[in-house]
Order: sequence, then structure tokens, then C-alpha cells
Amino acid sequence: MTTEPTSHDRASDARPDDLARRLAHALVCSAAEPALNGVLLFDLDPRLMESVARLFAGLLAGGTEAVGAPLMLGSDSRDEDLWTRSRLLREADGITFRTEPGPLIEGDRRSGPPPVVVVPDLTRLSVAGMRAAVQLLGADVAVVERTGLRSVARPRTRWLASCRTEDVGRLSPHLLDRFAVRLPAAGLVPPRPESLMDELPPAWRTAAREGVPALPVADDALTRVRDLLGPEASARRELALARLARTIAAVGGAHRAEAWHADAAARLIGLAPPDAPDERESEPRPADASPSPTHPGATPSDAVRRPATVDRSRKRPPMPGEALLETEPAEGLGPALGAAPAVPATPYPEDEAEALRDFAPLRSPWQRRAGTVSPRGVVVGTRRARDLRDLALVRTVREAAVHQKARRTEQFTVLPVDLHSHIRAGTPERILVLVLDHTCRDDWDWQDALTPFLRWAYTERAAAQVVEIGGAHAADELRAEGFTARSVLDPRVMAALYRPAGRATPLAHGIDQAVQTLRRAFRQHGAGLAEAWLVVVTDGRGNVPLRTSRTGRLDGEVGGAGVEDALEAAAGVGAMDRTRLHVAVIDPAKEPYGDLPFALADALGASVIAGRATPDPAAGEGSAGER
Repeated sequence: MTTEPTSHDRASDARPDDLARRLAHALVCSAAEPALNGVLLFDLDPRLMESVARLFAGLLAGGTEAVGAPLMLGSDSRDEDLWTRSRLLREADGITFRTEPGPLIEGDRRSGPPPVVVVPDLTRLSVAGMRAAVQLLGADVAVVERTGLRSVARPRTRWLASCRTEDVGRLSPHLLDRFAVRLPAAGLVPPRPESLMDELPPAWRTAAREGVPALPVADDALTRVRDLLGPEASARRELALARLARTIAAVGGAHRAEAWHADAAARLIGLAPPDAPDERESEPRPADASPSPTHPGATPSDAVRRPATVDRSRKRPPMPGEALLETEPAEGLGPALGAAPAVPATPYPEDEAEALRDFAPLRSPWQRRAGTVSPRGVVVGTRRARDLRDLALVRTVREAAVHQKARRTEQFTVLPVDLHSHIRAGTPERILVLVLDHTCRDDWDWQDALTPFLRWAYTERAAAQVVEIGGAHAADELRAEGFTARSVLDPRVMAALYRPAGRATPLAHGIDQAVQTLRRAFRQHGAGLAEAWLVVVTDGRGNVPLRTSRTGRLDGEVGGAGVEDALEAAAGVGAMDRTRLHVAVIDPAKEPYGDLPFALADALGASVIAGRATPDPAAGEGSAGER
């Protein structure tokens, strides 16, 4: 028997005309249904993550309790920090340590609002954080067994993550499928969380705080879910949309989820339904039914009390000092406020993603360490300091400056609450340094010779440092250019392989840059750098002296100074740890001066690999190999 939608149901299913209200509706559904505990926002401005997190936490707490700080996860999150926490206790017989549940699971057995986990940039999340998300999101029960701790409970923690659409191809499909609620959020300009919560219908706030019952789902609703997602959709995706439709029905006060609730769920997450007439428009409207209010979920009385709708064409001006009051900025860089997404908005952008994913992204690479590891890495953001190590001085002073007038002190005062520390990306344990001499390539495709090294860097998730020599579009043809990439999946790496050749060959400067990169890596990372490869592709014909590259002035004839300087710079590799550093020179087999690559290999202590296939008189053809 099909239930007739009431006027309140119709209002709650009205097409949202405001992205902020759609976001609030999605957060309400996630707060009300534990099975929808993962919310993923695409192309959200990083500056808005704090406001959205406050709104989410306020919905979970009902706006009446003090909301604690959310748990921020990033590239430095470790298993030891997520699952367990050590306590130092004083007992009758002395001081002892006790292992207690960590921040991810400590709220599972406690009363009160569930905790919130915030991931500002999902692509920068550590492997430990990704595995935790896969284990907890959408799970009916989570079993955690660590040294001194065993916990079995249903996860209550809500996850709020953000990701750029162009980066979604780098993430594991298993991780993305765990986020049941997705929403394209490009161009979001939300009001303050407090004012947005005040405008929400009371039924929404009650459902977010107390939860909703599990309603039955009609067969036509399940059929509609399959039609909306198509035959290629995974079972987890169908289940997520069906749960969202059921939650929308429960929040709206219905007794069963119907097909039009599935349509409402699709519109809520930005999924374009197939061309079909709206069933609710064709249904007879009760004579006493009032017109749909101006926002979803509102009753007619709510519509009367609601203030006039704000013109969306008028941007909200930034409040004075708004940027200075951010307490937990996002780690990554996102689109500008109000910017349009790079591709059409869809809750499933990974279906059309072209970027390559990391090899086994949910598995930590094999680690080999002989000593302590340096905690230093690339700075990707700041957070409130937990200790006095690695303080972010500029952010600390800026935070203290905001409150000087309120503190009424004669001198500039910095309090512990002002202290912020750096958030650093994890330091790579492997690195590939490529030195590419574009002037030696001509019509030769060197990708075949480089494939084994690129494959090693891909499977080991090694960082990449590319040094380019003799490119046609170089800013200064007398100097080598280089860039650092997180992995060989960076589009710049592939672009560097096919750069056209220029005139000059500053080989000495390129070798010097590579040596300095390796020396800096071994010095900064210490024993944490397990393995490094230096691969040089060149014919050895350097025609720019090192002094000329550094000064930018060419004095007199060059002669063989460019080659001699390259050999002298290569000698610096011999002083490094050769148990962890491997060096190879790829020989393009060009004449004359075909012995120059071998002379460079002797200076580097490298093996020589034949890059260009050489004809074999016996077989009639040749192949690349080590010489």
C-alpha cells in the first residue's frame, strides 16, 4: 500500500535552491543515521572547512552542549596516535602506564554527541588515516586489537572530508565508496553556522540530535535507486543512496521510503536523475495542502516566519578579521571562493577520472630504518600546538596579535592558546633523481630505457626530483632547471620526458643540482631515507662551464671546460652512502665522443645502460641492456 505524501513530506523534498541548505540537509541526514557517518565534499574552499565542521558538530550536539574541537587528520596521522592513548597513572605501588582507546574510538562507548573527524584534504591523508576510514565508515561493528587494548563497538564517529575533483583519481575506490554522503560544494558561501542552525526546521535539529528510526523501504524505491545509478553501480553505492532516501523520509516524518524519496536523495547529492516525469507532480494534490514553503523541510508556519530570501547574486562580504580567526586551517590548496569546478558537478567524479592512482594506496610501503627518523618534512599547514616542537612562529604571532586589544596588556603577550605548530607532509623513504639531457634525444624515445626506474618509483611511492638540461623553453639556457614531485604520477614528470631540445647543454650545472639534491636528502632525512636512485640520461657533451651557469656570463672560449666541470661535479657522489644510493647512466650511443657517457659513469660510480637499441651483427637486431 502506497502512502500519500503529506504537505510536510512534500516540503522536505522540495528542490533546494541554496547550496548551503543542501549541505545542511546532508549533514542532518549523516548526523541522524549512523550508517551515513561519512560526508565527502568536492571542491570546497579550504577556508570554509572550519565553519562546516562547526555546523556538523553543532547538529550532533543539538546546539545546546559545548562542542569540543574536532579531530584533524592529515599526512602526519599515525596508527599509534589514532587507535590508542597512553595514560600515566599514580597507584599505591608506584607509577604505571595504561593503554586506553584513542581519539577514533574513545567516543564509541560514551554517551553524548558523537565526535567529529575532519580531513581537510583527503588526497593528503596518510595511509594510516585511509585505512582507519575504510575500517570505520559504514561499519556495523569495528574490532580494534592493539597491544594492551581490545575494543569491539559500533563506530559513532562522524567523518567530514574534502577533496578536489581533479585529484579524486589518485584515491583508492575502496576509500571513496565508504563515504555514503557526497556533495559538490564549489561556490559554497554559507552563512555563519549559528544563523544557519537557527533557520533549520525544529524537526531537522531533533533528528540530528536524537537520530531517526529505520523505516521500511518500498520496492519501487529500490527500483528507482537502481535506475538512478545505472546498471554499472556498485552494491555499496546503491546501498548508500537507499539509506539516504530512507533517512530523508524519516527526517520528514514519513512512515515509509517511497520512490520520490530516492529522487530527493539524488537531487540532494547533486546526482542528475534520468529524464522522467516527476511522480510527485503527477499525483493528485490534497485540497487542503498548502503551497510548498521556500526551503526544504519547512512547514507553512515556518515559511511565514522565515525572513526574506537573500539574493544569491550578491556575495557576502568578508567580515573584518575573518581570515585571522581561523583556528584550524586546511592543509591543501583548493579553488578560490566561488570558483567553478574543473568538471561538471557530480557526486561520483572518480568514474571519469583520468589521473593514475598510487600503487596499493591502502598499504604502507616496506620500511627499512637503521636509526631515528627526522620529523621534518614539507610544511602543508598549521594547527594548535601540542608541545613546543616545530612551532609556526608567524602563525603564532598573528594569532596573538588578534587578541592583544582584548587582553589589555602593556606589552605584546603570547599565551599558550596562541601557539601553533607546523603540519608537515610525511618524509619520503625513497627518492628518484632524474637528470634529463634534452639535447641528446633527437628522434630517440628514451621512455623505454627509463621505464624500469619509473616503475620502481611508482610501486615504492618514491618522491621524484627532475633536473632538465638543454630544454628549448628554459628560462635561462645556460642553467639547468628542476622541480620536485610527490611521485612520478605528477603530470610534470611525463611532460618533462618530451620537452623539445634547445641549443646549450649545461651538463655540469645539472649534475651539480642532482648531487646537491641527494646530499640534502641524506642530511635532512638521515636514516629515514632507505633507498635512492640517480639516473642520468646524457651523451656527456656539456658545452657550458659551471661558472658560466652560476654567474650567467660567458667569458671567452669554452673548449672542454663544460665536460671537465661535469666530471668534477660528479665526483661528489662518491662521498655518499652507496649502500642506499644507486646510480645509472643511460647512454644514447651517439657519435662522435661516444666514450663521454662512460667517463661520466666512472666519475659517478655508476653502471652504464644502453638506451638506444644497437644492431647485433649476429641477430640482426639489438636491445637495450647494461654495458
